[in-house]
Amino acid sequence: MEEVKVVLYGVGAVGKLIARFLLEKQGVKIVGAIDVAEDKVGKDLSMLLGFKKKLGIIVSKDVASTLSNVEVDVVIHTTTSYLKETYPQIVSLLKHHVNVISTCEELSYPYYSEPKLAENLDALAKQHGVTVLGTGINPGFLMDTLVITLTAVCQKIEKIEAVRVVNAAARRLPFQKKIGAGLTVEEFRQEIANKQITGHVGLEQSVAMIADALCWKLDGIKAEAVEPVTTAETVESDVIKVEAGKVAGLRQSARGFMEGREVILLDFQAYIGAKEEYDAITIQGVPIVKQKIQPCIHGDIGTVAIVVNSIPKVLNAPAGLLTMKDLPVPSAALGDLRRHVLNSKPLAQSKY
Repeated sequence: MEEVKVVLYGVGAVGKLIARFLLEKQGVKIVGAIDVAEDKVGKDLSMLLGFKKKLGIIVSKDVASTLSNVEVDVVIHTTTSYLKETYPQIVSLLKHHVNVISTCEELSYPYYSEPKLAENLDALAKQHGVTVLGTGINPGFLMDTLVITLTAVCQKIEKIEAVRVVNAAARRLPFQKKIGAGLTVEEFRQEIANKQITGHVGLEQSVAMIADALCWKLDGIKAEAVEPVTTAETVESDVIKVEAGKVAGLRQSARGFMEGREVILLDFQAYIGAKEEYDAITIQGVPIVKQKIQPCIHGDIGTVAIVVNSIPKVLNAPAGLLTMKDLPVPSAALGDLRRHVLNSKPLAQSKY
Protein backbone atom coordinates (compact mmCIF):
# COMPACT_ATOMS: atom_id res chain seq x y z
CA MET A 1 0.00 0.00 0.00
CA GLU A 2 1.02 3.63 -0.42
CA GLU A 3 2.18 5.78 2.46
CA VAL A 4 -0.51 6.88 4.92
CA LYS A 5 -1.28 10.50 4.07
CA VAL A 6 -1.80 12.89 6.99
CA VAL A 7 -2.91 16.50 7.28
CA LEU A 8 -2.24 18.41 10.48
CA TYR A 9 -5.00 20.70 11.74
CA GLY A 10 -3.31 22.81 14.41
CA VAL A 11 0.45 23.31 14.57
CA GLY A 12 0.77 24.58 18.11
CA ALA A 13 2.91 22.93 20.78
CA VAL A 14 1.33 19.47 20.53
CA GLY A 15 0.77 19.65 16.78
CA LYS A 16 4.45 20.38 16.19
CA LEU A 17 5.51 17.47 18.40
CA ILE A 18 3.24 15.18 16.40
CA ALA A 19 4.65 16.56 13.15
CA ARG A 20 8.22 15.82 14.22
CA PHE A 21 7.31 12.27 15.20
CA LEU A 22 5.48 11.64 11.93
CA LEU A 23 8.49 12.88 9.95
CA GLU A 24 10.63 10.25 11.70
CA LYS A 25 8.29 7.36 10.87
CA GLN A 26 8.24 5.13 7.82
CA GLY A 27 5.10 4.54 5.83
CA VAL A 28 3.48 7.90 6.59
CA LYS A 29 3.63 11.28 4.89
CA ILE A 30 2.45 14.74 5.95
CA VAL A 31 0.67 16.22 2.94
CA GLY A 32 -0.79 19.39 4.42
CA ALA A 33 -1.08 21.66 7.46
CA ILE A 34 -3.88 23.93 8.65
CA ASP A 35 -3.88 26.65 11.30
CA VAL A 36 -5.73 29.91 11.84
CA ALA A 37 -2.91 31.84 13.53
CA GLU A 38 -1.72 34.61 11.24
CA ASP A 39 1.90 34.18 12.33
CA LYS A 40 1.82 30.60 11.00
CA VAL A 41 -0.30 30.87 7.85
CA GLY A 42 1.75 31.02 4.65
CA LYS A 43 4.89 29.62 6.24
CA ASP A 44 6.58 26.37 5.36
CA LEU A 45 6.02 23.82 8.12
CA SER A 46 9.80 23.47 8.41
CA MET A 47 10.04 27.03 9.79
CA LEU A 48 7.64 26.22 12.61
CA LEU A 49 9.57 23.04 13.42
CA GLY A 50 12.94 24.79 13.38
CA PHE A 51 14.25 22.85 10.38
CA LYS A 52 16.62 24.44 7.87
CA LYS A 53 15.49 22.33 4.93
CA LYS A 54 12.07 23.24 3.56
CA LEU A 55 9.41 20.51 3.57
CA GLY A 56 7.27 22.06 0.88
CA ILE A 57 4.23 22.00 3.18
CA ILE A 58 2.71 25.48 3.42
CA VAL A 59 0.45 26.14 6.38
CA SER A 60 -3.00 27.27 5.25
CA LYS A 61 -6.09 28.47 7.05
CA ASP A 62 -8.33 27.21 4.25
CA VAL A 63 -9.62 23.71 4.99
CA ALA A 64 -11.35 23.31 1.63
CA SER A 65 -8.32 24.15 -0.52
CA THR A 66 -5.97 22.05 1.62
CA LEU A 67 -8.11 18.92 1.52
CA SER A 68 -9.18 19.36 -2.10
CA ASN A 69 -5.66 19.49 -3.50
CA VAL A 70 -4.26 16.30 -1.95
CA GLU A 71 -5.30 12.75 -1.14
CA VAL A 72 -5.77 12.45 2.64
CA ASP A 73 -6.27 9.38 4.81
CA VAL A 74 -6.51 11.06 8.19
CA VAL A 75 -6.44 14.54 9.73
CA ILE A 76 -4.78 14.92 13.12
CA HIS A 77 -6.64 17.71 14.87
CA THR A 78 -4.99 19.56 17.80
CA THR A 79 -6.64 22.87 18.57
CA THR A 80 -8.68 23.25 21.79
CA SER A 81 -10.14 21.24 24.67
CA TYR A 82 -13.83 22.05 24.25
CA LEU A 83 -16.14 20.38 21.75
CA LYS A 84 -18.32 23.44 21.15
CA GLU A 85 -15.23 25.21 19.81
CA THR A 86 -13.87 22.29 17.80
CA TYR A 87 -17.23 21.09 16.47
CA PRO A 88 -17.37 23.35 13.37
CA GLN A 89 -13.73 22.52 12.61
CA ILE A 90 -14.39 18.78 12.70
CA VAL A 91 -17.57 19.15 10.67
CA SER A 92 -15.60 20.95 7.96
CA LEU A 93 -13.20 18.00 7.85
CA LEU A 94 -15.86 15.30 7.70
CA LYS A 95 -17.50 16.97 4.72
CA HIS A 96 -14.28 16.20 2.82
CA HIS A 97 -14.57 12.47 3.60
CA VAL A 98 -11.50 12.24 5.83
CA ASN A 99 -10.94 10.36 9.08
CA VAL A 100 -10.20 12.53 12.12
CA ILE A 101 -8.14 11.90 15.25
CA SER A 102 -8.44 14.79 17.70
CA THR A 103 -6.85 15.69 21.02
CA CYS A 104 -9.95 17.66 22.04
CA GLU A 105 -10.45 16.43 25.61
CA GLU A 106 -14.25 16.61 25.57
CA LEU A 107 -14.29 14.54 22.38
CA SER A 108 -12.78 11.60 24.28
CA TYR A 109 -16.30 10.84 25.51
CA PRO A 110 -18.56 13.59 24.15
CA TYR A 111 -21.82 11.83 24.97
CA TYR A 112 -21.45 13.10 28.56
CA SER A 113 -21.00 16.84 28.06
CA GLU A 114 -22.29 17.43 24.52
CA PRO A 115 -24.67 14.58 23.58
CA LYS A 116 -26.39 16.45 20.75
CA LEU A 117 -23.11 17.45 19.10
CA ALA A 118 -21.88 13.88 19.53
CA GLU A 119 -24.97 12.50 17.79
CA ASN A 120 -24.51 14.97 14.95
CA LEU A 121 -20.84 14.05 14.49
CA ASP A 122 -21.65 10.36 14.55
CA ALA A 123 -24.34 10.77 11.89
CA LEU A 124 -22.14 12.98 9.71
CA ALA A 125 -19.17 10.61 9.96
CA LYS A 126 -21.36 7.66 8.97
CA GLN A 127 -22.85 9.67 6.11
CA HIS A 128 -19.37 10.29 4.70
CA GLY A 129 -18.00 6.84 5.53
CA VAL A 130 -15.24 8.00 7.92
CA THR A 131 -14.25 7.67 11.57
CA VAL A 132 -13.79 10.30 14.30
CA LEU A 133 -11.82 9.60 17.47
CA GLY A 134 -10.91 11.79 20.43
CA THR A 135 -7.86 10.57 22.31
CA GLY A 136 -4.71 11.53 24.17
CA ILE A 137 -2.78 10.46 27.22
CA ASN A 138 -5.39 11.76 29.66
CA PRO A 139 -8.23 11.62 28.84
CA GLY A 140 -7.85 8.86 26.30
CA PHE A 141 -5.65 6.34 28.07
CA LEU A 142 -4.27 6.56 31.61
CA MET A 143 -7.42 7.31 33.58
CA ASP A 144 -9.95 5.56 31.35
CA THR A 145 -8.73 3.11 28.67
CA LEU A 146 -6.05 1.59 30.91
CA VAL A 147 -8.53 1.42 33.79
CA ILE A 148 -11.09 -0.33 31.60
CA THR A 149 -8.47 -2.84 30.42
CA LEU A 150 -7.45 -3.73 33.98
CA THR A 151 -11.05 -4.51 34.91
CA ALA A 152 -10.98 -7.46 32.49
CA VAL A 153 -9.52 -9.74 35.19
CA CYS A 154 -12.21 -8.88 37.75
CA GLN A 155 -15.27 -10.94 38.60
CA LYS A 156 -16.70 -8.23 40.85
CA ILE A 157 -15.90 -4.53 41.26
CA GLU A 158 -16.82 -2.36 44.22
CA LYS A 159 -14.83 0.77 43.48
CA ILE A 160 -12.23 2.15 41.07
CA GLU A 161 -9.66 4.79 41.94
CA ALA A 162 -7.09 6.33 39.58
CA VAL A 163 -4.50 8.88 40.68
CA ARG A 164 -2.07 10.80 38.48
CA VAL A 165 0.69 12.88 40.08
CA VAL A 166 2.89 14.97 37.77
CA ASN A 167 5.99 16.97 38.66
CA ALA A 168 5.30 19.99 36.48
CA ALA A 169 8.95 21.08 36.65
CA ALA A 170 9.63 18.57 33.87
CA ARG A 171 6.90 19.94 31.61
CA ARG A 172 6.74 22.81 29.11
CA LEU A 173 6.49 26.40 30.32
CA PRO A 174 2.94 26.82 28.92
CA PHE A 175 1.85 23.84 31.02
CA GLN A 176 3.46 25.30 34.16
CA LYS A 177 1.64 28.59 33.56
CA LYS A 178 -1.59 26.74 32.81
CA ILE A 179 -1.57 25.19 36.30
CA GLY A 180 -0.83 28.52 38.00
CA ALA A 181 2.71 27.81 39.17
CA GLY A 182 4.24 30.85 40.90
CA LEU A 183 0.98 32.64 41.68
CA THR A 184 -0.31 33.57 45.10
CA VAL A 185 -3.41 31.68 46.24
CA GLU A 186 -5.47 34.84 45.71
CA GLU A 187 -4.13 35.28 42.18
CA PHE A 188 -4.81 31.61 41.47
CA ARG A 189 -8.42 31.85 42.56
CA GLN A 190 -8.86 35.04 40.52
CA GLU A 191 -7.55 33.32 37.40
CA ILE A 192 -9.89 30.39 38.06
CA ALA A 193 -12.79 32.85 38.29
CA ASN A 194 -11.70 34.53 35.03
CA LYS A 195 -11.24 31.09 33.40
CA GLN A 196 -7.59 31.84 32.68
CA ILE A 197 -6.91 28.63 34.58
CA THR A 198 -9.38 25.91 33.63
CA GLY A 199 -8.00 22.95 35.48
CA HIS A 200 -7.79 19.53 33.90
CA VAL A 201 -10.40 19.07 31.18
CA GLY A 202 -11.65 15.52 30.66
CA LEU A 203 -11.99 13.95 34.10
CA GLU A 204 -15.78 13.75 33.87
CA GLN A 205 -15.52 12.24 30.39
CA SER A 206 -13.15 9.58 31.72
CA VAL A 207 -15.56 8.69 34.53
CA ALA A 208 -18.40 8.41 32.01
CA MET A 209 -16.35 6.20 29.66
CA ILE A 210 -15.41 3.79 32.45
CA ALA A 211 -19.02 3.55 33.60
CA ASP A 212 -20.23 2.95 30.06
CA ALA A 213 -17.70 0.15 29.52
CA LEU A 214 -18.86 -1.56 32.72
CA CYS A 215 -22.57 -0.96 32.00
CA TRP A 216 -22.83 0.99 35.23
CA LYS A 217 -25.74 3.42 35.31
CA LEU A 218 -24.39 6.23 37.44
CA ASP A 219 -26.59 8.45 39.61
CA GLY A 220 -24.31 11.30 38.64
CA ILE A 221 -20.78 12.58 38.11
CA LYS A 222 -19.33 15.33 40.26
CA ALA A 223 -16.24 17.32 39.30
CA GLU A 224 -14.68 18.95 42.33
CA ALA A 225 -13.49 22.56 42.19
CA VAL A 226 -9.91 23.07 41.07
CA GLU A 227 -7.74 23.60 44.15
CA PRO A 228 -4.27 25.16 44.38
CA VAL A 229 -1.37 23.08 45.64
CA THR A 230 0.90 25.29 47.77
CA THR A 231 4.46 24.57 48.78
CA ALA A 232 5.98 24.75 52.27
CA GLU A 233 9.42 25.42 50.82
CA THR A 234 10.83 27.13 47.75
CA VAL A 235 10.72 24.88 44.68
CA GLU A 236 11.60 25.65 41.10
CA SER A 237 11.74 24.46 37.52
CA ASP A 238 14.16 25.73 34.90
CA VAL A 239 11.91 28.72 34.27
CA ILE A 240 9.69 29.32 37.32
CA LYS A 241 10.65 29.77 40.96
CA VAL A 242 7.87 29.13 43.46
CA GLU A 243 8.41 30.68 46.87
CA ALA A 244 7.15 29.03 50.04
CA GLY A 245 3.43 29.63 50.51
CA LYS A 246 2.74 30.25 46.83
CA VAL A 247 1.01 28.01 44.32
CA ALA A 248 3.09 25.21 42.81
CA GLY A 249 0.24 23.78 40.74
CA LEU A 250 -3.21 22.33 41.10
CA ARG A 251 -5.31 19.37 42.12
CA GLN A 252 -8.67 18.28 40.76
CA SER A 253 -10.86 15.24 41.09
CA ALA A 254 -14.04 13.77 39.66
CA ARG A 255 -16.31 11.17 41.21
CA GLY A 256 -18.95 8.83 39.89
CA PHE A 257 -21.83 7.70 42.13
CA MET A 258 -24.12 4.70 41.83
CA GLU A 259 -26.90 3.70 44.19
CA GLY A 260 -25.84 6.42 46.59
CA ARG A 261 -22.17 5.48 46.92
CA GLU A 262 -18.94 6.53 45.27
CA VAL A 263 -17.78 3.91 42.77
CA ILE A 264 -15.25 5.86 40.67
CA LEU A 265 -12.67 8.40 41.84
CA LEU A 266 -10.21 10.11 39.52
CA ASP A 267 -7.62 12.36 41.17
CA PHE A 268 -5.30 14.55 39.06
CA GLN A 269 -2.39 16.46 40.60
CA ALA A 270 0.22 18.53 38.76
CA TYR A 271 2.64 20.79 40.58
CA ILE A 272 6.28 21.82 40.65
CA GLY A 273 8.23 19.93 43.30
CA ALA A 274 6.19 16.73 43.49
CA LYS A 275 8.41 14.32 45.40
CA GLU A 276 7.02 11.31 43.58
CA GLU A 277 5.49 11.06 40.12
CA TYR A 278 3.19 8.16 39.36
CA ASP A 279 0.07 6.85 37.69
CA ALA A 280 -1.79 4.52 40.03
CA ILE A 281 -4.96 2.49 39.56
CA THR A 282 -6.69 0.57 42.36
CA ILE A 283 -9.67 -1.66 41.71
CA GLN A 284 -11.45 -2.86 44.82
CA GLY A 285 -13.11 -6.10 43.84
CA VAL A 286 -12.53 -9.76 43.20
CA PRO A 287 -9.62 -9.87 42.79
CA ILE A 288 -8.18 -6.60 44.08
CA VAL A 289 -6.03 -4.99 41.37
CA LYS A 290 -3.29 -2.47 42.18
CA GLN A 291 -1.16 -1.03 39.40
CA LYS A 292 1.41 1.75 39.74
CA ILE A 293 3.60 3.27 37.03
CA GLN A 294 6.67 5.18 38.23
CA PRO A 295 7.49 7.79 37.16
CA CYS A 296 4.22 8.87 35.61
CA ILE A 297 3.92 8.67 31.83
CA HIS A 298 5.20 11.92 30.29
CA GLY A 299 2.14 13.79 29.06
CA ASP A 300 3.50 15.22 25.80
CA ILE A 301 5.38 12.08 24.77
CA GLY A 302 2.42 9.87 25.63
CA THR A 303 -0.08 12.08 23.80
CA VAL A 304 1.99 12.14 20.62
CA ALA A 305 2.45 8.38 20.75
CA ILE A 306 -1.16 7.43 21.34
CA VAL A 307 -2.41 9.78 18.62
CA VAL A 308 -0.02 8.38 16.00
CA ASN A 309 -0.39 4.79 17.22
CA SER A 310 -4.17 5.11 16.83
CA ILE A 311 -3.94 5.82 13.09
CA PRO A 312 -4.01 2.15 11.98
CA LYS A 313 -6.95 1.37 14.30
CA VAL A 314 -8.93 4.36 13.03
CA LEU A 315 -8.26 3.65 9.36
CA ASN A 316 -9.76 0.18 9.79
CA ALA A 317 -12.57 1.13 12.19
CA PRO A 318 -16.24 1.32 11.24
CA ALA A 319 -17.59 4.71 10.25
CA GLY A 320 -18.90 6.97 12.97
CA LEU A 321 -17.85 8.75 16.16
CA LEU A 322 -15.90 6.30 18.32
CA THR A 323 -14.17 6.39 21.68
CA MET A 324 -11.10 4.48 22.81
CA LYS A 325 -13.26 1.79 24.40
CA ASP A 326 -14.76 1.06 20.96
CA LEU A 327 -11.42 0.31 19.26
CA PRO A 328 -9.25 -2.83 19.43
CA VAL A 329 -6.67 -3.02 22.22
CA PRO A 330 -4.28 -0.06 21.77
CA SER A 331 -0.69 -0.86 20.87
CA ALA A 332 2.48 0.79 19.59
CA ALA A 333 2.75 1.10 15.82
CA LEU A 334 6.50 0.51 15.58
CA GLY A 335 8.47 0.68 12.33
CA ASP A 336 6.60 1.12 9.06
CA LEU A 337 3.09 2.36 9.79
CA ARG A 338 1.70 0.54 6.76
CA ARG A 339 2.37 -2.84 8.37
CA HIS A 340 0.17 -1.89 11.27
CA VAL A 341 -2.60 -0.65 8.99
CA LEU A 342 -2.64 -4.03 7.28
CA ASN A 343 -2.39 -5.87 10.60
CA SER A 344 -5.35 -3.93 12.00
CA LYS A 345 -7.69 -5.14 9.27
CA PRO A 346 -10.17 -7.91 10.09
CA LEU A 347 -8.48 -11.29 9.54
CA ALA A 348 -10.32 -11.99 6.29
CA GLN A 349 -8.92 -8.77 4.79
CA SER A 350 -5.38 -8.94 6.13
CA LYS A 351 -2.53 -9.36 3.68
CA TYR A 352 0.83 -10.39 5.12
